[in-house]
Amino acid sequence: MSKLETNTIDTISGSTNLTLGGTNATDITIPSGVTITNNGTQSGFGGDNTPAFSAFLTSSQTLTTNTWTKLSLSDEQWDTNSAFDSTTNYRFTVPSGEGGKYLFVYAGGTETLSSSTLAQVAIYKNGSFLDSTITRSYPNTGTGGYPHKSIVLNLSAGDYIELFGQHTKGSDCNFDPRYTFLQAQKLIGV
Repeated sequence: MSKLETNTIDTISGSTNLTLGGTNATDITIPSGVTITNNGTQSGFGGDNTPAFSAFLTSSQTLTTNTWTKLSLSDEQWDTNSAFDSTTNYRFTVPSGEGGKYLFVYAGGTETLSSSTLAQVAIYKNGSFLDSTITRSYPNTGTGGYPHKSIVLNLSAGDYIELFGQHTKGSDCNFDPRYTFLQAQKLIGV
């Protein structure tokens, strides 16, 4: 191993790029306690909050009263790793090598509910109930429900997350595509 000791490394006249490492380099090691000071433009540092996705209903979905039903989130605004299945299972599956903490935001909007009835949405992990949120329509009025919530989940590769809805209207009730969605992004640095 050779050692180079110097105070300044600069490009040769007429060149604008400085390359550390070459065809045989796989890592550049910065020792513990060293501070990297950036007085210019940086790229490739810090990472991205991916995988990330945003999935929602394409059209209204009718749910039977008092029955937990998987919401068919068949459209996506984004899906950085193609990890959300919007055609068959309507679920997010953590890709290989992407385990960690994820921030999920979820909601389900309903049409008009009967007075003092409930609307709920829940996250299921690997086919089992994990977390939910609930809202109640106002007494003596006919309003819709809009339960929504965010949660951080520690997930492993292969874990899958689905969104379910439920209501107590007493008859069928539609979940509205404008207000029914599931979003997530991997958190970095935690």
